[in-house]
Amino acid sequence: MARIGRFFGLSLLMATTALPAQAALTPAEKTMTRTVEAENAATVALLEQLVNVNSGSRNLPGVTKVGEMMKAQLAPLGFDVRWVPMTAAGRAGHIIATHKGNGRGKRLLLIGHLDTVFEPDSPFQRFARKGGDKAEGPGVGDDKGGMVVMLAALRAMKAAGTLAKAGIEIVLTGDEEDVGDPVEIARADLIAAGKRADVALDFEGLVRDNGRDMGSIARRSSNSWTVKATGNSGHSSGIFSEKVGYGAIYELVRILDAFRRDLPETNLTYNVGLIAGGSTQSTDAEGIRMTATGKGNIIAPIAEARGDLRTLSQEQTERVKAKMAAIVAQHLPGTSAAIEFEKGGYPAMAPTDGNRAILTALNGVNKDLGLPDMPPLDPLKRGAGDVSFVASDVDSFAGMGPYSTGDHAPGETVDLTSIPLQAKRAAILMSRLAAEPRAKR
Repeated sequence: MARIGRFFGLSLLMATTALPAQAALTPAEKTMTRTVEAENAATVALLEQLVNVNSGSRNLPGVTKVGEMMKAQLAPLGFDVRWVPMTAAGRAGHIIATHKGNGRGKRLLLIGHLDTVFEPDSPFQRFARKGGDKAEGPGVGDDKGGMVVMLAALRAMKAAGTLAKAGIEIVLTGDEEDVGDPVEIARADLIAAGKRADVALDFEGLVRDNGRDMGSIARRSSNSWTVKATGNSGHSSGIFSEKVGYGAIYELVRILDAFRRDLPETNLTYNVGLIAGGSTQSTDAEGIRMTATGKGNIIAPIAEARGDLRTLSQEQTERVKAKMAAIVAQHLPGTSAAIEFEKGGYPAMAPTDGNRAILTALNGVNKDLGLPDMPPLDPLKRGAGDVSFVASDVDSFAGMGPYSTGDHAPGETVDLTSIPLQAKRAAILMSRLAAEPRAKR
């Protein structure tokens, strides 16, 4: 696997094993922690403002508005901020912000997203405090909480003087929850930014497992598939006969049950999310609604199922797709079927030495903050994300945002105490990484 950022992983692993850990925070790092604490009320107030602007992925004016709000925060920190329209992909657009630094340190790519899953017709629309340490609202954790953590960390770096030297590029996509089509256009700017970077940090939410903060060094892919089965129709008395065969529904059930029995392997999941069949069957243009008609005494001539597929590497993806296609091809008598894999989707972020090295560096920060180490998270416990689009080109780490629960559903709740915690971690980690010599190109 030829990756530009692998240099970072090997050098950092050597450095962290050869040198003792820092015993304490530097004066600049202490300034960062004090700044995060002093500005925390303003950070939470900004979070409320962002959450109260609906930015469902298909609410293009709302996503644009949140982009304007983020531009207003980033420009005073010295970032050159531009809006990249995504009309060609059917979405609002992305924020891309660059900070040149001194041209010597590692180039950092920070990733977040402006949109949420909650469209304007959702009943869940407003920020609300839930006691002293919690708040709920659409995107309060995913990912408006992540964006305010990013801003809090950057403001702390500016106060401590470490931002001035740091080379940073920020990409805030406007369609992470519902990627535009074609994906080659929707993710072109993010992929290009990944090729320019030495380290990528994703500001989606922190994951806790049994109360312990975890480090995300891997994320699985997300790809969609559709199986369509056909068969001969006729009176049910002829089912299984040589003349009529088994019908489309039996063929589809055969395929899905074979998936269940024959596909299982480590780090793989596959789901059937929608299914219908009968005398007639149709699926809407968005692929989220099906209708069917039929009777119990009529053999179904048509059936369709849709689902997803999640893997930990591109090699696993291609291998499993081939197994699925082979299963589909083994037809019952009198039937036929075909499988189609949707173009685009999210690639996998495989665990690598370079990704592990970022976690090692973060655990050095944890040590100096007096916090426990963060073990690597089982990738089965995290979904796909934008960082996966750059993970084949640059050492990557996910989960720099706050801890939240109930994401993607009404009642999404953020732990407000995790916002300053994550901002301190991010500010110190970014300052240390940006002070390391960048890779030569």
